[in-house]
Amino acid sequence: MSNFIKKNIYLILLFIITLSIGFLTFLTFIDKGFIELSEKNLQFLLVLNIILLLSLFVFIFVEIKKAIKSDIDKDGLNSNKKYITYFALFTLIPSVLISIFSLFLFSFALEKYFDKKVTTVVNNSYELARNYVDEIRNKIQSDIVLIAFDTNKSKNFLNDNKDEYKRFLDTQKLIRNVDEVHIINTNKELLFTTLNDNQPYIAPVDKALNLVLDDDRPLKIIDAPLNISAAIMRLQNFNDRFIYVVKYLDKDISRYLTESEEAINFYYTVEEKSTGIKLSFAIIYIVVVSVLLFVSISIAIRFSSRFFRSINNLIFASTSIGQGNFDAKVPEVKTDKDLEILNKNFNLMIDRLKNQQEKLIINERHEAWGSLARKLAHEIKNPLTPIQLTIDRLKNKYADQLTDSDQSNFRDNLKIINNQIKQIEKLVNEFSDFARMPKPVFHKNNLINLLNENIKLLQELDNSIEIVFSNTSEEISLDSDKEQISRVFFNLIKNSIESIHQKLEKDTNANKKITIELNDHNSHISLIIVDSGIGFKNLKGTVKDILNPYFTTKKHGSGLGLSIVNKIINDHNGNIKFIPISDGAKIEVKFLK
Repeated sequence: MSNFIKKNIYLILLFIITLSIGFLTFLTFIDKGFIELSEKNLQFLLVLNIILLLSLFVFIFVEIKKAIKSDIDKDGLNSNKKYITYFALFTLIPSVLISIFSLFLFSFALEKYFDKKVTTVVNNSYELARNYVDEIRNKIQSDIVLIAFDTNKSKNFLNDNKDEYKRFLDTQKLIRNVDEVHIINTNKELLFTTLNDNQPYIAPVDKALNLVLDDDRPLKIIDAPLNISAAIMRLQNFNDRFIYVVKYLDKDISRYLTESEEAINFYYTVEEKSTGIKLSFAIIYIVVVSVLLFVSISIAIRFSSRFFRSINNLIFASTSIGQGNFDAKVPEVKTDKDLEILNKNFNLMIDRLKNQQEKLIINERHEAWGSLARKLAHEIKNPLTPIQLTIDRLKNKYADQLTDSDQSNFRDNLKIINNQIKQIEKLVNEFSDFARMPKPVFHKNNLINLLNENIKLLQELDNSIEIVFSNTSEEISLDSDKEQISRVFFNLIKNSIESIHQKLEKDTNANKKITIELNDHNSHISLIIVDSGIGFKNLKGTVKDILNPYFTTKKHGSGLGLSIVNKIINDHNGNIKFIPISDGAKIEVKFLK
């Protein structure tokens, strides 16, 4: 997910900006944004929306095209493109249908929003709240007239007695259903009141008092923030006295009035700008649907490419195998777990097929060379005995008939012939050994002990070469033929020693060291031999030719040693590799468990 965000960071920023401008346009249409509602501002926002929307479409098109080119076209399968197209269409068609239906539904809902019945309800709700206040205000006006009339009539009875006034005003408060009754002077000082000592007194505003100084009519006062309706009136029978009556409104009435007024203003603003609101809503919806469509197509491309890339790799690998190329491998790409297992198993199958093919080739080659070796050994061995007998007869018959100088030359020539006959006999014996290679008899053997025995034997023959042996555990066992595996170890180490000797003939100061590592892994056992010898520098041909029978780099070698080693390793379910290095040679042997 983080990689997807990083890869499409510019698209995400463009989407956020476009969506924000779309919402800002919507808020401006309903006069709720920070931009002033004007024709010029609306035109600017709409043009900006169209430019951003087109930029978003172009950006999405380019990104999808790049994704298709990088993730689909390079795989080269039509099925991949086909499924991506289907997926995109199955995503696009419902999205378009939902968009059209949503826009239609929004338009229909907006029209219903301005239905005559709704308009009537909106208007009536405000009228009801306003009428309620007017009713309270009118009532307080009539109440203050009655209270003033009773007060003027009771002038002689009251006699400026505070207790009498208190009882009188409380009675008026109860009869007229008001909350506060006060008698004040021109300085708005409280003379008599229904308030208790702990209740606060809020005087009327100066403007209201000034209006009734020379007027006997009552004055209505509305103080909405304090939720009160009040009235003030001059008392005609009293000098410098005014009756001041307060009626508390419902505590939420001012809020209802404000909210109702705002709702009505909003309602008619929306009605007036309904076309623009539809347009801004359409832009917002298109932006969201476009980005969601891009995300769905991108995800489809990603998962399809991951899936089909594995399928493509399997197809290409199977085609190569069908053509006989067992070096083909399925690349290990990050995909679904099941496909990763399939790729891994396919590669394992290729490795096994390759190993089996190599074993078959090696077996066929050894059988062919063995058959040839048997015939050569038979054909060469037959004339050796008559030749040897003839030499003995020549020596016995003519040795005494020659002069001393001729006898010396005669014996030297016979000696040379005998030496060549022995060389041929040795070669015939190697042919016979190669042809009569027995089948291995498997037993569990500790390879560490076998290596130590061969290292000790070879160091007795030449202790001037340092042999360093390391292993990962105290015992590493393998089902093997002890004699044959020991022969493998002996020949490989002996070849390394001989390679170092060849190098010493040219450079007496050359390094004389052989390192041997034996490692036990989960699936196989590996043997690595690294020497500082002559390596493969004088090799005529490829490194693989070393394993061919009768191929040798030694002056007097038969070329059968490594071929026999390869045959033994192959019979033990293993393989051998010769790896050239800068100063010497590296041999790696793997035995599968």
